[in-house]
Amino acid sequence: MASRIEDYAMLGNCRSAALVARNGSIDWACLPRFDSASSFAALIGDEDNGRWRVAPADPDATCTRRYIDGSLVLETEWQTATGRARVTDFMPMAGDEVGIARIVEGIEGRVDFETVLTIRFDYGNAVPWVSRVDDETTTAVAGPDLLAIRSPVSFEGEGMHSTSRFAVGQGESVPFMLTWGPSHLPPPAPRDASAALDETLAFWKDWSARCNDSGEWSDIVRRSLVVLKGLSYLPTGGIVAAPTTSLPEQLGGQRNWDYRFCWARDATFVLSALVNAGYHDEASAWRDWVRRAVAGSPGQLQVLYGLAGERRLEEFEVPWLAGYEGSKPVRIGNAASVQFQLDIFGELVGAFAHAIRHGVTLQPEADEVQAVFLEHLEQIWRSPDEGIWEIRGEPRHFVHSKVMAWLAFQRAAEQDRQGRDPAFTRRWQAVADEIRADILAKGVDPERGCFTQSYGSKELDASLLLVTLTDFLPPDDPRIAATVRAIEEDLLVEGFVRRYDTRSGVDGLPPGEGEFLPCSFWLVENYVLLGRLDEARALFVRLAGLTNDLGLLAEEYDPRSKRLLGNFPQAFSHVALINAAFSLAHGYSATADVHATPESLDPQGVRA
Repeated sequence: MASRIEDYAMLGNCRSAALVARNGSIDWACLPRFDSASSFAALIGDEDNGRWRVAPADPDATCTRRYIDGSLVLETEWQTATGRARVTDFMPMAGDEVGIARIVEGIEGRVDFETVLTIRFDYGNAVPWVSRVDDETTTAVAGPDLLAIRSPVSFEGEGMHSTSRFAVGQGESVPFMLTWGPSHLPPPAPRDASAALDETLAFWKDWSARCNDSGEWSDIVRRSLVVLKGLSYLPTGGIVAAPTTSLPEQLGGQRNWDYRFCWARDATFVLSALVNAGYHDEASAWRDWVRRAVAGSPGQLQVLYGLAGERRLEEFEVPWLAGYEGSKPVRIGNAASVQFQLDIFGELVGAFAHAIRHGVTLQPEADEVQAVFLEHLEQIWRSPDEGIWEIRGEPRHFVHSKVMAWLAFQRAAEQDRQGRDPAFTRRWQAVADEIRADILAKGVDPERGCFTQSYGSKELDASLLLVTLTDFLPPDDPRIAATVRAIEEDLLVEGFVRRYDTRSGVDGLPPGEGEFLPCSFWLVENYVLLGRLDEARALFVRLAGLTNDLGLLAEEYDPRSKRLLGNFPQAFSHVALINAAFSLAHGYSATADVHATPESLDPQGVRA
């Protein structure tokens, strides 16, 4: 059985990622890209679906672990009855070459180790042909994939696994280098593990040193930013939502999705986090990825794309994998890519406006692209959609979606561009005013005075916490406080914010999921916006305490079982943490800064 989700660490090299458990087993790795078929899939299957364990032979060995500061290089120190040893795990920063390195070092006494290597390509299905090339090199080949494993200790075949047993004494070290290559070419050239470690640490040290200070939360913010960097695909600038697929939102349930793709909506939140932290180069790369991905007909705008902007992300199920703790089906691809979600338009316009305000320039054609998209949005904003939560049921008139449509036209009307035809400004402002009137007439509960999930509904939705962070209404409007109060009454579960009511299965799936962590961080920002600073701080401290021992967060949390749930680590959760921390540090909502017009902010960025 796979370990608890919170017991995993992420290794990454800005091209792919791997998850390694406390017991020293790498249970998930997709090489050479985040969205490649896995080589190790024990995480969502079993040991026969692929894993790589390096750990002491002593079953009573205990360990502590940490990331080397500001990096994704993991150190695990093992204590046994006979001595102490350290295992350093990392994915080398080696250009286009992708692999995993593990270095075992003796610290004290002598420690017997065992490594078990089970390679299964194609999501645990393809058993490779394993060959010994020379004294230090073994290759595994199946279909298009090749993995070369190099080490001074030899592997022996035991059934369908490869094993090795060795010992390290004080001052001794044993390296393992596993590298991916296309099977029709010779294996990648050997690399020195120690030199690769030095190069990788230098990369992360340089990158982390550029982070802006965020007061008392600087350490956890820096860790979250390192996670975001690790989830970025360096060749294109795209950022995946998570490096995993089908980690469940409810143990044993069916809400199991593939998150190894790039959501266009994340542009707003990722840009704000990167800009606030001082990473303008990364913000520019993400901006350019968005611009390329959405290029073309506005009617073809997608919710999510592949790492390079690929559009075909067909969803299918993998029946031979048992699922994480029996949570089936295991899904590859994501059908949400073909959903209609109206809010995307507003999120993109808002993101670009925020980027410009903070010195991230846009290309000359950005105005033309925006005009084409707004003309299309003008024709479709009255249509129902699937909403931010990608509900697989009947489309509705979601209030959050309508407010984001309003935001698109409002920001476009407010932009001051040299040479722009004033007729466009008047046109976009007129549409914004029409949408605003429509929302206030149909999207507010007349009895409670709060916004509702959708037109004509009494239900609430945590995405309304983003509505309140726009300047759709001023912070002192009673409908803002009423919406926050209603969410506290209806969607708080043991102090955490639920996305919406999933108990009845109204979204087309069986009921049940954990509490969605980004929504709880949005509540922190709402508390800041409303001046409820003590409550904001208390909630943030509680949420930050949910990170695992390495500072990583999943998508959701179950307060009953006290377990992290959903794909891991989750970019959306870490972005929300970053923005909430900056909000607390500077006394204003970082997300509101994204959605607000410059005229509604004072020089320090505080809502006027």
